[in-house]
Amino acid sequence: MNKENYHWSNTYKKASLYILSLSLLFLFFIIITIDIPVCFGEQCEFIGTYNLIERNTTSIIFIGIFIYSVCCYLKFKSDVRQTPEIPFKITKIESINYEHLTFLATYVIPLITFDLEKTKYIFVLVILLIVMGVIYIKTDLFYANPSLALLGFHIYKVSGEFKGNQTRDDIIVITRQKLKNNDLVRYIKLDDRIYYSDYKV
Repeated sequence: MNKENYHWSNTYKKASLYILSLSLLFLFFIIITIDIPVCFGEQCEFIGTYNLIERNTTSIIFIGIFIYSVCCYLKFKSDVRQTPEIPFKITKIESINYEHLTFLATYVIPLITFDLEKTKYIFVLVILLIVMGVIYIKTDLFYANPSLALLGFHIYKVSGEFKGNQTRDDIIVITRQKLKNNDLVRYIKLDDRIYYSDYKV
């Protein structure tokens, strides 16, 4: 893979992780916007597929994005198990799970208050999410991910020993495992400093 393709591959991975980080928000939006009429009695009848879709267009869009975020999680899980990278050994480790809460309190909760019944607010929301995504990806803060926290993932800052006795410091590892010193970690690189892992050796 040439350098340009590698860059875009990592950018795509970061964008996918950012979308996954918002899956909790999309789930809230689905609950808020879904409109399925419920009726009990002999006079009740189905309103029709077209009317049902028309009433739930916004919900369907959010459902599609939520399904995509689940696919992103499964793809990351698969990539880690098939990675060609040689596992590295942890020599120093620090938990930074508080990053999850910072993202949740600062960005996700305020977005829930948007009035999604008004088209202009939906446009503002889309633009805001795109701008947030660009900022988070460029500043490498896309890993501050409350959805991953709910799925049992942890964020660690580690120093590690790689092949050839090469050492690297201040690496961010996103993982479901509880890591400690001397663990061997299998990973995929999101960039030179941030790694994603789903199991240790």
